[in-house]
Amino acid sequence: MSKKYYYSNLLERFLNKPKNDFNRDDIIRYILNNEISIMNFHYVGGDGRLKSLNFPVESRKQLETVLSAGERVDGSSLFKNIETGSSDLYVVPKYRTCFYNPFSEIPAIGLLCRYFDKDGTYTENTPDNILLKANQAFTEKTGYTLEVMGELEYYVISEKEQYFYAKDQRGYHESPPFTKWECIRNEAIVILTEMGCKLKYGHSEVGNFSDENFNYEQNELEFMPVNLEQAAEELILGKWVLRNIACQYDVNLSFAPKIATGKAGSGMHVHMRVLKDGKPVMGKSEELSDVAIKSIAGILELSPSLTAFGNTVPVSYLRLVPHQEAPTNICWGYGNRSALVRVPLGWTGNAGNMIKTTNPDTISDIEIDAEEKRTFEFRCPDGSADLYLLIAGLAVAARHGIESENAIQYAKDNFIDVNIFKEENKEILKKLKQLPGSCSESADYLLQQKDIYTKYGVFSEEIIKSIAKTLKSYNDKGLSEKLYGKHDQIKALVDNYIDC
Repeated sequence: MSKKYYYSNLLERFLNKPKNDFNRDDIIRYILNNEISIMNFHYVGGDGRLKSLNFPVESRKQLETVLSAGERVDGSSLFKNIETGSSDLYVVPKYRTCFYNPFSEIPAIGLLCRYFDKDGTYTENTPDNILLKANQAFTEKTGYTLEVMGELEYYVISEKEQYFYAKDQRGYHESPPFTKWECIRNEAIVILTEMGCKLKYGHSEVGNFSDENFNYEQNELEFMPVNLEQAAEELILGKWVLRNIACQYDVNLSFAPKIATGKAGSGMHVHMRVLKDGKPVMGKSEELSDVAIKSIAGILELSPSLTAFGNTVPVSYLRLVPHQEAPTNICWGYGNRSALVRVPLGWTGNAGNMIKTTNPDTISDIEIDAEEKRTFEFRCPDGSADLYLLIAGLAVAARHGIESENAIQYAKDNFIDVNIFKEENKEILKKLKQLPGSCSESADYLLQQKDIYTKYGVFSEEIIKSIAKTLKSYNDKGLSEKLYGKHDQIKALVDNYIDC
């Protein structure tokens, strides 16, 4: 008899094997033994949302055929840059992504899919395959691998209640009854874990406020570092799960970068770490390793154009305004929340002994590996991001930094160890370059830096120009200044992108 392992993922638990080992027959066995009636193919369209194709479970033969061949879809209805004259694409399931759908009244499973063209090769310009190429280029050209973890910030918007409210903009890590929607957060944690996603934790965030009718409460889910494709998939599923739970509670839930002026916006910070042969190489001391610093240098250099993937709607730039915690200055630092790239605390020095200090009689059999826990955090993206393209762009930028001869010096030139918003540091602030202030400016930077993205065939010129054209179409240059003090116009703009 095979040994039984504990798995949080429902399918791993049933099949008694890790999801990376799932095959077609495993999926069929789960379907037939659990009386599943519907099999869903899921894939992300050009709008960044999860799409669905629903198959009845008819017979083993039918399941074998669909799970082996995939299915056709209309690419021109999914992506702006695909012509209707040759728009058919294949969607082919990735068995490792199979999950039980907890929101379907009829027992159902879902599988995430990859796009292929008419010749059975990866489609060139779909975001999933751009990320695949970015990941391959990073490893082939540098000899390292990159892992990513994301933070999903969101607001729950509900009818105003009478009692127990956290103080305005003071909701960070509040507990019930001063936070009302921990239930949504906890349900999402359980469901995503059972789907096979790797979560770190969830908590309430700083933002909370009320108007005459509604309460707005900010929350966050943070994931664990995983490979690039899985990181994108988990963030996509995270948004899908949270929205479905909100529907069940009859409340609205928004990842929009800005809900109201003067209130905390919602970002989507992205943490990264570099590995060699499966082991992190981030540095064991207080200072990061050279390869990590070079990666940061590349991200800083490309940060103006990375906004084209991570800050994709006009309201993104109502969040990215000077003198707020959301960064606008291109710099990095250790533990510094005024920096664009931040290196959080990393359990270096004697920090690994804190548990023994707190509990003197404890005999700990777990060594804290500081290098395992170290990351650096890119802080400007928000919930409007195209997740595949953002993570692909970060892989390109980190690779560019590792390949650049002057990366270490570039990082030194853009390092800060002070709060740049204090009056005594205004001369330091003046020397720093700025992120773009609009979608239109972001498009300009993307076109200026396009050769770095198209190197090694990761991004095509066609997709770069298509993204720039979309960003330019907003015609939003100087919009923040034009809307200053015009609350009705700002509200109308925010409402237009509430489900970005």
